[in-house]
Amino acid sequence: MARNIQSLERAAAMLRLLAGGERRLGLSDIASSLGLAKGTAHGILRTLQQEGFVEQDDASGRYQLGAELLRLGTTYLDVHELRARALVWTDDLARSSGESVHLGVLHQQGVLIVHHVFRPDDSRQVLEIGAMQPLHCTALGKVLSAYDPVAHSEALESDRKAFTDRTVCDLDAFEQILDMTRARGYAADVEETWEGVASVAAPIHDRRRMPVGAVGITGAVERLCRDGELRAELIAAVRDCARAVSRDLGAARF
Repeated sequence: MARNIQSLERAAAMLRLLAGGERRLGLSDIASSLGLAKGTAHGILRTLQQEGFVEQDDASGRYQLGAELLRLGTTYLDVHELRARALVWTDDLARSSGESVHLGVLHQQGVLIVHHVFRPDDSRQVLEIGAMQPLHCTALGKVLSAYDPVAHSEALESDRKAFTDRTVCDLDAFEQILDMTRARGYAADVEETWEGVASVAAPIHDRRRMPVGAVGITGAVERLCRDGELRAELIAAVRDCARAVSRDLGAARF
């Protein structure tokens, strides 16, 4: 049985104490409440403060929860709402397209899959929620890079390695792809990430018209493409799904 890390348990207890008690607590209050020596409590508080999870009032010296926790909490709520709003529409997209559907958001220097609907057949499939995809070559990643300035910067700074002979790694060529993605409203990946696999994705916006994610379908090239091009009806279905989720999130003109 794995043993818990004591310092992490103490830090978690400290954050819960600050969240549930008075607005600000002093070092002595925190140490006595948790049964810790002042030196131990101060060391944990100092680390949490450096990471932005705790703030110290200059005048009183008391501690309170920091802005970084608020940011993390808001991110969680945004992703949770995105998934909740997308459930029905992604199910419909999988059913109408006959392909698997992925919902992705920017995470560090990649795309985090936060929702995955299986292809509606009897084939064996692996749930990919929590998986990471690269920004520069997947359809989801290109969409995020095209519409989200932060994702764009991450894609430029990341190691744009080649996964197949079709992967575009050159910076100028990549920027041209992003321009084309913005112009037509969707991104494509035809064997750029995996041999024999194609995907198409479109952006999802929130009520502030900010890009909050991307939705796309993925499947075998022979099913998604016709005469070497992505099937127009599948592109339309993905874009319709993205617009529907955006509308549910409060975005106008979708």
